[in-house]
This record gives sequence, C-alpha cells and structure tokens, in this order.
Amino acid sequence: MADIFDRLIKNYGPIGQHRERAHGYFAFPKLEGEIGSHMKFRGKEMIVWSLNNYLGLANHPEIRKADADAAKQFGLAAPMGARMMSGNSNHHEQLEKELAEFVGKEDSALLNYGYQGMVSIIDVLCGRHDIVVYDGESHACIIDGLRLHPGHRYVFKHNDIEDCEKQLQRATALIEKQKAGGILVITEGVFGMAGDQGRLKEIVELKNKYQFRLLVDDAHGFGTLGETGAGAGEEQGIQNEIDLYFSTFAKSMASIGAFIAGDKTIIDYIRYNIRSQIFAKSLPMPFVIGNLKRLELLRKHPELKNKLWENALKLQNGLKERGFDIGKTDSVVTPIYMKGDVPEATAMVMDLRENYGIFCSIVVYPVIPKGHIIYRLIPTSVHTDADIEATLKAFDETKKKLDAGEYKVEAIPHMAG
Repeated sequence: MADIFDRLIKNYGPIGQHRERAHGYFAFPKLEGEIGSHMKFRGKEMIVWSLNNYLGLANHPEIRKADADAAKQFGLAAPMGARMMSGNSNHHEQLEKELAEFVGKEDSALLNYGYQGMVSIIDVLCGRHDIVVYDGESHACIIDGLRLHPGHRYVFKHNDIEDCEKQLQRATALIEKQKAGGILVITEGVFGMAGDQGRLKEIVELKNKYQFRLLVDDAHGFGTLGETGAGAGEEQGIQNEIDLYFSTFAKSMASIGAFIAGDKTIIDYIRYNIRSQIFAKSLPMPFVIGNLKRLELLRKHPELKNKLWENALKLQNGLKERGFDIGKTDSVVTPIYMKGDVPEATAMVMDLRENYGIFCSIVVYPVIPKGHIIYRLIPTSVHTDADIEATLKAFDETKKKLDAGEYKVEAIPHMAG
C-alpha cells in the first residue's frame, strides 16, 4: 500500500511545480499599504490592476468608519453559532431584505463566502435525477459544485446559444425518459476572465421552448452593470426572468460574504437546507454592518460606477487604439491577449513590475493553451488618468520587446524569498 502523501509530493501540479522559484513573486505575492490604485510590492510603489475593488470602497472613509465602529461594538465573535441555531440578528435580516430589494427579488439569503456558497447552492437545488446545463467557461466554484452533483450535467460552448439549446434538448429527452427530475441552467452575468457578459437575454428566450430554471452568478456584474448597479440582468433588461441571482461581496462591495436572491418560497427552502450555512458559524457582525454601509453607498452614489466606467473605457479604448487585442469584453474587466510561452510571460511580468511599476494579473498555460498569454487588468473608480497613461505606455513598450524576442529565457527566474 502506498503512502497517500508520496503521490502528492512527487507531483505538485502544473502550477505547484514552479513553487520554489515563483513563491512570493509570481505566486502568493504580497501587496502592502492601503488598498487602492497604488500599493507597494517588495518595497516599490506599483500601479495596481489586480484588485476587484471596482468602486473604490475598500478605503472609502465612511466604509472604514463603519467597519471600525462595528468591530469595536461587537468584535468578531458576535453572533455566535450558525444562523439557524443561535447566530441570527436583526442586522443579518436587514441586509437580506435590502439586497433583495436592490436586485429586484422577493427575498435573499446571506452566505459566508461566494465560492463556498455557489458549491452549496448547486448541492441544495439539485438531486440525482436533475440535470444541469452550464456554460463551458463557468467559474471554478460552479465547476466544483457540479463535481459534487450526483446527476447528469451537460456543458454548452461558451455563450453559444445554439449549443445551449442543443444541450437543453438532450436534457429534456433524458428527463422524459427517466420520468423524473428537472433542469437547471447556470451561467454568469460577466465572465471574469474574458469580461464578456453572459447571453442572459437569449437564454431567457429559450424558456418559451423548454422548461428550466436559470441561476446566474453575477459576481462581476453586481455594482458595475445596470442603471442602478443591480447587475447584468438589469443591464440586459431581463432581471425578472432570472430565477436565482447570486453575487459575492468580494468585488464591488470590497468585503466578505455573498448572497442568493429569488422568490421567497425557494429562498426559504435554501435557507433551511443549505449545508454550508446550517453547519457553519454566522457571518460576523462587523461584516454584516459593513456590508449594509457598502450597499447604502452603492445605492446613493452612482458617480462611483460612472467613474469606474469612465476609467474602464479610457483604458480599453487606449489599448485598442494601440493595436492590442482585448477580445469581446463588454464589462469593465479588461483582458489583453498576447502570444508567448511561460518563460516569456514571466520575464515580461518582471519587466512591468521592476522597470515600469505596473502590477497586474497574468494567465498562462495550463489555464489557457500553450503559446498564449492573457493579462487581466481590473480598472477601478480610484484609478487616475495618469495611471492609465503610464500603463498604456508600459504595455506599448513591453509588447515591442515581446515581439522582438527580448523576453526569450530558458526557465522561470528564481524570485522566491
């Protein structure tokens, strides 16, 4: 019999194999200072494009005060216990009520974390006879939730409505054959890597031909899209047709936690059956009160969203004018697609950080195919025109170096420490 640990330490995985060289620089980097468009990395000031602090709320003075006051009053222990047993409060219920009203639903339920929450939502909704139809580029939390699903699941090509319908036909046929179960369609309001909105309007139209319920993960759309900031459903004019609307507080709200909203009857079912909340401690009071304040600012200050979009469009238009490929983004998420291998990508990252003071996220193989590089820039309302111009100049110059082969190196440099 083998020791289970032997297998693990012999193969750390496609990313983990580089851990000794990458840790602390390419992986698990430490950004220091107050959260904002400028922070320090290894003692150097950087223009940061890697934080989902869309509306700049992380260091908003009213937010900092609300967080501090709530922590002083309640500490992190209150309320003790799971919501169902002893961890409920008027503040928790107030936040649920206000979130539901904001996204145009009857009710909502708080979740401790977005990732954990989505995994649990799929578990609580779907039994072994139910079938899930989902977008091929769904977030890892959706994929991991589906891995636990005991029934069938059919994936459709990313944002391909024709293929979505094909999978709905397959699902419908199987439901009719087994004479049990229902269909849940899962997609995203905004796909966080490419920045394109899910084709919610077209999926909703398929309800005229097929019987299914629609669950939308709108982590990147909540607070950034729609007239009021209520998300991709509001942006596309079909919010009422989304059966279950999910989002996290980790993006626009710059906080911790998540929520699921829909008709009161189904939210009540989720509330009384979702294992990750029934068997977990309640969201601490400072987070709940802090999130109430964040939601208040989101409602009362549309100029934050307007400034975010002003910055995003300046960045995106500037990149396109300079010949960069930013794909099909129709959100503030700004990808830059380039050609290159992993060593070239890491050398370019180092150049951007060390010589241009630009810190942004990079995606390479095995997340995407070999020979491709994706930089993902996240604009916020607190970035300035000077930040944008400096970044455009840096990418202009480093792209020329990449194309000229100046980043050709034999291995990932040793940056750990």
